[in-house]
Amino acid sequence: MSNKDTALKIFQEQTVRTHWDEEQEKWVFSIIDVIAILADNTRSRKYWSDLKKKFKDEGSELSENIGQLKMLAQDGKMRLTDVADTEQLFRLIQSIPSPKAEPFKQWLAKIGTERIDEIEDPELAFDRAMETYLKKGYSKEWINQRLKSIEVRKELTDEWDTKGVKKGLEYAILTNELTKAWAGLEVKDYKKLKGLKKENLRDNMSNLELVLNMLAEASTTEISKQKKPKNFTENKKVAKKGGDVAKAARLKLESTTGKKVVTKLNAKSIAKKLKK
Repeated sequence: MSNKDTALKIFQEQTVRTHWDEEQEKWVFSIIDVIAILADNTRSRKYWSDLKKKFKDEGSELSENIGQLKMLAQDGKMRLTDVADTEQLFRLIQSIPSPKAEPFKQWLAKIGTERIDEIEDPELAFDRAMETYLKKGYSKEWINQRLKSIEVRKELTDEWDTKGVKKGLEYAILTNELTKAWAGLEVKDYKKLKGLKKENLRDNMSNLELVLNMLAEASTTEISKQKKPKNFTENKKVAKKGGDVAKAARLKLESTTGKKVVTKLNAKSIAKKLKK
């Protein structure tokens, strides 16, 4: 897409206006456009108005959490329109009785079943991850490294849980802290360097980047166990120390090889490089 703010996504030969929220790092979609396509309804605004009322009557907070954004209208002017993120959009799709919505509903049901299965047998999650990465063209060597990184990350988040770190924002802050320490870039800038938006940063790292990121996370876990941080501020200091361990390894490697570890290469460019 040439312009993320006025990007158009093609959906069944029709367009859905979208916008990339840089701050929250997520796509939002014009609800009216989606309803017009799925419900085959020329009165999509009235349909959406009735649907919002239905949500409210059912006690759902979805309609209250819907945001608004100025998007290019058919008359060529920028006008406010209701928008939804991916999670909200799927919730809306589930409420639209339309044959066009059925594939989405079936897919959501399948995903839900898989998640329940993975809770019962966590090994299934690794099997599905392996299958997904293979389909995307990753090498088996890289996949094994990536799956190991998931295990290391889980050990770190388990440690954070025991130290009272809250999931979501606090996880993100600590991750940013250790990433900035070892890579010299905050997560947002690291992703920007690689030309990423919603994509997972680790899925776009080289083997070396993954190894050093794992070293930073594993070091943070071990330091946390020894130092036993008592509050969030102390956890931030531990995350930086863990990142510093990997930073020392990165700088030593770069001075020895003369090559930068952190690069703009992403999954696509790495795949192309491997094929040459």
